[in-house]
Amino acid sequence: MSRKPRDIKPGYCYHITTRCNNREFKLTRHECREVFLYAIKKAIDKFNFKLYALCIMSNHVHYLLEPNQPEDLPKIMHWLNWYTAMCFNRMLNRTGHFWEKRYHSTGFANTDKRRALNTLRYIHANPKAAGMQQGLFYDFSNYRL
Repeated sequence: MSRKPRDIKPGYCYHITTRCNNREFKLTRHECREVFLYAIKKAIDKFNFKLYALCIMSNHVHYLLEPNQPEDLPKIMHWLNWYTAMCFNRMLNRTGHFWEKRYHSTGFANTDKRRALNTLRYIHANPKAAGMQQGLFYDFSNYRL
């Protein structure tokens, strides 16, 4: 059975979640999170997309981004997942899949301000909801930037 194609449209923002394989807590090391931030900067330079929100949790990552062209979204995510998996496998002295399955994405029109605000709230409240932080300020989120 083939996979359902993603519904990618121009002028859309996407809330994306990528989870570590087997839901393992592989992103707990400070060095891994720093590498992830470096990879995000490289990806923005390479693909020129807008990153509205980012939150690196211990076993998954949330993004809210808007690609310049709809066909760029799979390229962005493929490159990010490939690059970070390669780095993390080397850093953690492991082999095999680092990321679980496909990334999950939900799109909405970039003019839908209410949906954008709710998605931003959800992403930035994630560390507090997981008991990782007391407030909304979290070192591996772009909330304070």
